[in-house]
Amino acid sequence: MKNIEVEHLFLAIIQSQNQYFVGNDVEVKKIPIGNMLFQLATNVKPNDVRSLLGNEIPGFFAYDYKIHIAGEGTDYTNLLHESSAPMEVLLKEREIAEQSLLDADEINTPLVPDKMLEEELVYIHHSHSWESFLPLLKGVSEPDEATSNNSSANVIAVGNMLKNSLMGAGVKSKHNTSNVTEQLHARGWNYYNSYQLSREVVKEVLSTNKEVRYVIDIHRDSFRKERTTININDKKYARLLFVVGEDHANFEKNLEFADRLYYAIEEKYPGLCRGVLIKNKSQGDGIYNQDLSERSLLLEVGGVDNNLEELHNAVEVFAEEFSKLVWEEKNAGQF
Repeated sequence: MKNIEVEHLFLAIIQSQNQYFVGNDVEVKKIPIGNMLFQLATNVKPNDVRSLLGNEIPGFFAYDYKIHIAGEGTDYTNLLHESSAPMEVLLKEREIAEQSLLDADEINTPLVPDKMLEEELVYIHHSHSWESFLPLLKGVSEPDEATSNNSSANVIAVGNMLKNSLMGAGVKSKHNTSNVTEQLHARGWNYYNSYQLSREVVKEVLSTNKEVRYVIDIHRDSFRKERTTININDKKYARLLFVVGEDHANFEKNLEFADRLYYAIEEKYPGLCRGVLIKNKSQGDGIYNQDLSERSLLLEVGGVDNNLEELHNAVEVFAEEFSKLVWEEKNAGQF
């Protein structure tokens, strides 16, 4: 049970005995105290059968995400799948498909905008920079082996696409292309320390560059093509997914921003977004460094089977709608 729920429980108990306890500056939710006491004692949520099954079925808590917005085809069986590879797998050198490098050079040609914001407002980074795509790797077919430290074949390439697409819309960004695998290995850390490492970097960026208002951590899912690809008007796209950590004070503001992006994209490209998920510490980090910025996103772009064209098509759509929100907030004087 979250701390805020416990606080409301005790406030509600006190108020039940003293109606004058609550003043104008204190808000107590009307909550079913019996349900909360039952949950506190049993760790079972009366309105969520998954919490009962999760105590009995090993591994069932892997499906304990919260679907905030369910996109087309999204349910509790296909929410998000991450593969936590050991360090020896992440360090392995893999041969890159040569044609993919040629395609990347053509795709990543920056556009010249009609107008440009002066500030460098966006910070793009990759807590799991090794996450790669099978079509970009030569002789690799297993999803768990879709890792690479070559920035032309992993999610860093997606970050480059986003930086260039935002530039074409007049929004400047800083892109961190660091090899996270090497940095973790140098410290004797592993996969599970990745957000700890990226947190150090994000904090440094925000403390030294006061212009940054938006932080985007780009990942890719481990699901296969049928779940991470969509055809819209005879054009294939890697599907997008927003993940919001709820164990911090900025949770609702980040969630609101993810919602705005989801609905903006969904209005023009129905089905492109798989949805907006909420995760807490029972399902991983639970924060994802999103407490450091009120405009922080964890963006999943496609999955292991998506190719450069599908990834680029999706990133262009995201950049189009994201940059519109940035310009709106800038023109409204929000920063």
